[in-house]
Formats: sequence, structure tokens, C-alpha cells
Amino acid sequence: MATNYIQSAAGVNNPVLTITVSGITGDLDIPTLQDVTINNANDQFTWSQLNESAKLQVATTSTNSISTNIVVEELTFFGNAAATAGSAAKLGLIGLSKNKTKVNFEINLDDKVISGVGYITGLAPTVSADSPVWVTPLTISVSGEYTVA
Repeated sequence: MATNYIQSAAGVNNPVLTITVSGITGDLDIPTLQDVTINNANDQFTWSQLNESAKLQVATTSTNSISTNIVVEELTFFGNAAATAGSAAKLGLIGLSKNKTKVNFEINLDDKVISGVGYITGLAPTVSADSPVWVTPLTISVSGEYTVA
């Protein structure tokens, strides 16, 4: 019996999200991304001047996050009991979120890697007749700036 694989469209890469806990061996690789949004939302300081007919603005600090939807895989979501204690692989996504563990992340997009530190949030696994496998949104609330290499 032949095994079928889902192939990406020509020119489309398969990004992989890698999560680690600083100083602890045991990466958590998440290759089951359904979509990815890399958000960099600048705040604005707005003011009015008497000699202007429109408000003036200047960009200030930004709020950064990475959002995706993933297919829930048992070891990735709940953790691998055989992995190194305290590692991302041992805790799984639910443990990292529940414990509010600051994580390092890398998302590999072909020849570019976006990385940083943040917190796992937004987990909400669902299943339905239209989607007979468990899927969950996943957000990494980024603490500070992204690094692009």
C-alpha cells in the first residue's frame, strides 16, 4: 500500500516553528502549521494642532506576535514524557502555556529565519464534522523585537 503525502504548491515552502526553553536541551518542532501570520503592529501617538485640519501621528513601539493554526499532535501538544525535564519537548504546548514559560522561537521560511522570545497563548483545540482532526490556534506573544536572519 502506497503512502500519500500532502505536497506544497510549487514555490511554497513548508515553514517549521521551533520552540525551546533557554538553557535546556529539547526542541519542540511544530511542522503541522496550517497558516502563519507574523504581526508587527506599531502603536501611534496622535495629537491635534490648531493650525492643522487633520490629526498628526508618529509611530511608537510595536506589539509583535506570531499566529498560526496547527493540527494537534499528541507529543507536540501534551509533551513527551521521555524528553529532558523542563524542556519545551517535555512540557508540550499546553504545559508551556499553562506554566507561562518564556520561550525562544524560530520560524524557518526558506532562506529567512524569524526568531525571538515570547509566550505561548491562544490555545483552543476544536474538532468538527468538517475537520475530523483536532486543530488549534496558537499565538506567540513576542516580548521585544523580532530578529530576521
